[in-house]
Amino acid sequence: MKKQIAIIGGGPSTFLLASFLDAKKFTVTIYEKNKTSGRKFLVAGKGGFNLTHSEPIDRLIKRYTPAGFLDEALTSFTNSDFRNWLDHIGIPTYVGSSKRVYPKEGIKPIEVLNSILKSLKEKGVLFKYGHTFSNWDAANNPIINDQVVQADYTIFSLGGASWKVTGSNGNWRDTFTNKGIKTKTFQASNCGYQIDWEPDFIKKHEGTPLKNIAITCNTTVQKGEAVITTFGLEGNAIYGLSPQIRAQLNAQVKATVCIDFKPSLSLESIVYKIKSSGFKNTTQILKKELKLSSAQIDLLKTYLSKESYLNTTSLAEHIKKFPLDIINTATIDEAISTVGGIDLQAVTSHFELKELPTQFCIGEMLDWDAPTGGYLLQASASIGVTVARYLNEKED
Repeated sequence: MKKQIAIIGGGPSTFLLASFLDAKKFTVTIYEKNKTSGRKFLVAGKGGFNLTHSEPIDRLIKRYTPAGFLDEALTSFTNSDFRNWLDHIGIPTYVGSSKRVYPKEGIKPIEVLNSILKSLKEKGVLFKYGHTFSNWDAANNPIINDQVVQADYTIFSLGGASWKVTGSNGNWRDTFTNKGIKTKTFQASNCGYQIDWEPDFIKKHEGTPLKNIAITCNTTVQKGEAVITTFGLEGNAIYGLSPQIRAQLNAQVKATVCIDFKPSLSLESIVYKIKSSGFKNTTQILKKELKLSSAQIDLLKTYLSKESYLNTTSLAEHIKKFPLDIINTATIDEAISTVGGIDLQAVTSHFELKELPTQFCIGEMLDWDAPTGGYLLQASASIGVTVARYLNEKED
């Protein structure tokens, strides 16, 4: 007789979990509180649909924090495995210039979602929409729409706390905490970071991108682009430093990052270019010899003293290491993702709740972090597959 599996929440982890569960062993029902599945999945697609990242797996696994927690899941279901699965359900992919993986040109996010849902329905997975988890009964069975649901295995895939418009609000955390399951407060990640810009500078450069830069926080370096906003900075070059920035903000009132405006040039090369230039005006040297943008030049002019700006050594050092103080994060609802939720010590290596055997937590409701660029979706997929394989083997 088949075992009953109840999956609560319909996101990427759920899709891969349900896809890899053995249909001969399990009857699978997905309970989704919205009227449709994958709302956050579709919202993510509006900003450039990164399905995963193509870098070698030994480098990919180093993008996640805390280190080591997701290694087994990511190496057992890699980015190549994910692409093969997508191709199998009719979604061919390609690697873009940024090494991110996208659906083949012309395929829209809704088509990807529909292909996934079609493959699950063909497998016999049952979807129940408008079904909301609220608590457990005395026997630890989940209560959904005020009805007790009895299943051999229950898997929670309730998401993080960002993008409330999609239903991902993190309200489930109090219920789990009251159940005695250790949780952590949600915090924004992959979000804008607040900087107290000089008024004249931001008036002139609001909305300007800083391209081909590298930003360092502590010893972690992230290359890419960041956009100057009235609030501060946002973009992939700052998103990838979220764990380091957040750690500093939690420990003190500010975090410090340093921008390298010319990561392709050494300090010595910059000094040489400045000293050997035929231009006498410093601003002209920066513009013509070093190809700095007007925003980069104005940052140097605004935040350096006149003496430092005109001193070759000091100027070159600040081009390679320009400090900025971050005073806050954007709000959780403005963030691309969150950290917090289920404490990692509350689950086993197979993502089973230690307090509730046969019940699991997967995806972004767990307290892990990753930068944008396909990493979040890849880990969610890998976690879902890991739990599916574990249950398949357990029922052999």
